[in-house]
Amino acid sequence: ARDALELDPQQRLLLEASWQALEDANIAPATLMGSRTGVYVGMSTSDYGQLITHTGKAGIGQYMGTGTAHSAAVGRISYVLGLEGPSLAIDTACSSSLVAVHQARQGLLNNECELALVGGVNAILTPEATIYFSRGRFMAPDGRCKTFDAAADGYVRGEGCGVVVLKRLSDAERDGDRIYALIRGSAVNQDGASGGLTVPKGPSQQRVIEAALAEAQMQPAAVAYVEAHGTGTSLGDPIEIQALHAVLGTSRSPDTPLLVGSVKTNIGHLEAAAWIASIIKVALSLQQNSIPGQLHFHNPSPRIPWNSINVKVAAEQHAWPEERKVAGISGFAFQGTNAHVIVEGCQSPAEP
Repeated sequence: ARDALELDPQQRLLLEASWQALEDANIAPATLMGSRTGVYVGMSTSDYGQLITHTGKAGIGQYMGTGTAHSAAVGRISYVLGLEGPSLAIDTACSSSLVAVHQARQGLLNNECELALVGGVNAILTPEATIYFSRGRFMAPDGRCKTFDAAADGYVRGEGCGVVVLKRLSDAERDGDRIYALIRGSAVNQDGASGGLTVPKGPSQQRVIEAALAEAQMQPAAVAYVEAHGTGTSLGDPIEIQALHAVLGTSRSPDTPLLVGSVKTNIGHLEAAAWIASIIKVALSLQQNSIPGQLHFHNPSPRIPWNSINVKVAAEQHAWPEERKVAGISGFAFQGTNAHVIVEGCQSPAEP
């Protein structure tokens, strides 16, 4: 009981979501005992440790270390399920769970693991972060994330947890797994010196997208849609859109503009868990052959030169083009770590 009292709810959420992900993948958790299964999780906040320290509700007990440490959150999943592959907690702020996807992909390709649980989690349990984000003018006063809209004035903090199961394609086909989507390429880089620690850097965003495309061995015009970072800020949105146009928009026909959208308009910015939400959105979108329309987009931002770029916000639902069921997913962090993943629809998914 004492252990449970000092356990960060983020760890509980990760345990539940990991189990649910395995059930969805038709994998009995007990069969993974002793396997080379990796765990890669993006998480940044430590609200629960601050909460029990400041309030004295639980006090500082012997289980507080394992109950609140990020390393213990992933280690607990490996411990409960008996997983013996890499077990990594990844903190690159907003891009954490997309970096986790990249690291898991590398682990599978390098034969460091046979299977990977990849996720992200974010629980808002104390007010401090919201207060300093508000004072920094990052937050939308009306509580809505209005990505790429003229009214964009900040983002909204969101809570959530998600976990997906990754496997080498040849292994998934061998085992007759249901395949939602294929990860064709991924890349990570850093802004380095820029206009400020928290100021996005367009050229770095371009380079990480180019690197992911090269890894996927795809041409820019093959990408039909990008799940954008799209926080809904007047500074970040224009930089991102122009970077997308520079890499993915210039070589395509004006009749087939690059479509963009952001799940943050639906559920807010899940911070360290934001990109596992985006991966799930894109995978389901590909499976359902439908690109969802974006919320809160009414008037295109005047800060973005829409008439001179080949990029369009998916304001309404669109069917995926038959010949281009490929999406890019961008994740950028306020401290400069950028990630991009290329995902392709599975033409004939196997049923479990």
